[in-house]
Amino acid sequence: MWITPLNSILLSSLIIACGIANSVVAAPKEPTGTLVSLRPIYFGTDVVPILTKLGCNGGGCHGKSTGQNGFRLSLFGFEPEFDYAVIVNESRGRRLSMAAPDQSLLLTKSTATTPHGGGRRLDVESEDYQILLEWIRQGAMAPQADDPRLIRIEISPKEQIVQVNSLQQLQVTALFSNGNNRDVTRQSVYQSNEPSIATVNEHGLVRTGSHNGLLSVMARFGDQIDTFHAAVPFATEPSKIAAIEARLNGMRAELLSKSNKNEELGADLADRHLFALWRKLGIVPSAPADDATFLRRLTIDICGTLPTSDEVTQFLSDSRSDKRERLIDRLLERPEYASYFALKWADVLQNRGAGYSTSQQRAGTTLFAGWIRDSLESNKPYDQFVSEILTATGSQNENPPATWYRSVRKSPEYVESVAQAFLGVRVQCAQCHHHPTERWSQSDYYGLAAVFSRVGRKGGFADAEVPTDEIIYLKDRGSVLHPRTGEVLKPQPLGGVPFTMGVHDDPRVSLARWMTSAGNPFFARTMVNRMWAHFLGRGIVHPIDDARSTNPPSNPALLDALAQDFISSGYDVKHLIRTITNCYAYRLDSAPQSGNVGDTQTFARFYPRRMSSEVLLDGVSQVLHVPSNFASIPAGTRAIDLPDENVPSHFLDVFGRPARMSACECERVDAPALTQALELVNSAEIQRKLTEKTGYAQQVASSDKPYEVLVDEIFLRVLSRHPRLEELKSATDFLAHQPDRAEAFRSLLWSLLATNEFLFNH
Repeated sequence: MWITPLNSILLSSLIIACGIANSVVAAPKEPTGTLVSLRPIYFGTDVVPILTKLGCNGGGCHGKSTGQNGFRLSLFGFEPEFDYAVIVNESRGRRLSMAAPDQSLLLTKSTATTPHGGGRRLDVESEDYQILLEWIRQGAMAPQADDPRLIRIEISPKEQIVQVNSLQQLQVTALFSNGNNRDVTRQSVYQSNEPSIATVNEHGLVRTGSHNGLLSVMARFGDQIDTFHAAVPFATEPSKIAAIEARLNGMRAELLSKSNKNEELGADLADRHLFALWRKLGIVPSAPADDATFLRRLTIDICGTLPTSDEVTQFLSDSRSDKRERLIDRLLERPEYASYFALKWADVLQNRGAGYSTSQQRAGTTLFAGWIRDSLESNKPYDQFVSEILTATGSQNENPPATWYRSVRKSPEYVESVAQAFLGVRVQCAQCHHHPTERWSQSDYYGLAAVFSRVGRKGGFADAEVPTDEIIYLKDRGSVLHPRTGEVLKPQPLGGVPFTMGVHDDPRVSLARWMTSAGNPFFARTMVNRMWAHFLGRGIVHPIDDARSTNPPSNPALLDALAQDFISSGYDVKHLIRTITNCYAYRLDSAPQSGNVGDTQTFARFYPRRMSSEVLLDGVSQVLHVPSNFASIPAGTRAIDLPDENVPSHFLDVFGRPARMSACECERVDAPALTQALELVNSAEIQRKLTEKTGYAQQVASSDKPYEVLVDEIFLRVLSRHPRLEELKSATDFLAHQPDRAEAFRSLLWSLLATNEFLFNH
């Protein structure tokens, strides 16, 4: 956990003023071989961590499924009994030499005394070499049931404020079941989550560069991990810190004095935690966005559409102090809100028709999409929404959420979809081995899979690859075996104990109850983080579905406060949206200022992002007043209302429409690509809309209004703002000197549609 915001305000200046942030803990010295020989060496807690540190049991070496040159270890050493048998017994026992321990292949290969494809991994003078040598000298004892177990590791310091271009030595202590502690700094594995801010070497020495921000360093020893958290302030001098804090306090006081926000919305709570982090890092947020920018941003983010010219004019002329809050409420009641977020949830819930016959699948995807849209429109509580999906039975006609089971059909799909969509964690690694940087084991993975072991299907097509109107029901029996031990696993929540159920109880109901309980550590936080990322361009945990101790939230206090507020509201999604869009960070300008240049973590400015493919196509259609045509879909249907991703559209595919093969929002691509630029230049769809006789381009070309008036109308329509003086002059001069009036207006519209200002939500 981070230092509490209140303490951080007091400590940051003190730490910087005293020079503590630049202090460096001396690196632990190499113990002598004599010290190592004074204690027994255990295979599980001494030898295996060294193999992990050296990379021997990694996926690129002997830890891969086929091993390397006939030598295979368990991945990351999570099966020490298997590793011991391989090292001691395989290859006719040649890997160890009890008579001459220093001649053992295990040592001569690692020191490259004997040719080794992996090169030199050890120095004969190192502590790691001495430990391995001493283990062989002591008889290469096998792991025993009464060997000391590794309970946990502790990293020191846990938190620190450090400066740019400075050093910080970490120290790792291992605590064992026999009460002993040991310094394992040199046997631990380290990884920085922000290498651009700070790197860490193999001995736990953290080196910051010239970038500012938040970072974490993971330390792993054996099967335990701990994390060091640090902040590299943007301002380094105490006088600058004091000035920034005074400025932020003034901004905060002014915000509260002018605010009309209802305290129940929780936005004020969010602002307190935002300002606390800005103080800690010495960041000054950008100026608030103007009304035109805010109107366009909010309308795109809530409704997935552009504001009309009339809406822009009316909003700019509205003098009421609470007009932004009123705008939020109006947009949440528009049908486009439900359509747009239904599209978002259809991605996450994998409501897809690809690979199947369109005529066979469209009925199901349409029903499921409609159910999602209706749920959002009625503001169905989020816990109820998720529970109805997880526990769905019957056919798609009777119960549309059952359509989810058409795309999510196998144990890995159940586990990974539920974990990513609703719990915000990635557990894919645990299908084959213990997660290398998290606590998830194979027992966790397959225990969650057992929740769905009694899901039965009947009806529809016999071919499971072409499922149509299947009936989902609860079977009398079903089991899941642990792939390594063969044990029959009972249904259990992720990281929890097996559910207590009767023989006729549905395990999915128990899962839904556990998941939606107020004490669940994942559920509310995941939804809050997902919605925060939607509106602010980046999650408090980023990526949004990869929450783990080694990928901490940038502002833990903010995430916790929002999650608790969401729970207290009864999982009210519209309340959550009001909270986020009313907060100070959402209302900031996207242009960086001198006090926050380089910030990508604290939301000290609005982070621009390109409009999603469907919103972009609908925006072009709205501007040019020509709807898109989709095969087998009623005329006039907007892209955000399409029932699934299997509706053909080259434009949508080029601009990143996802295939919906997983629950990861990362499938939707918003990165720029050459094909997108070519599409804007050569798109037959855009050309059709520009040349349509009843479209806006022809209407404006036929108008007898002055060029200045028409240019102003075009800017309001395309960019949701009035043109600047230089833009007005440039556009009117262009129109006045073109021989073909219609072609001139088409060119002007086309050029504005291709600008970043139109393509991005900013």
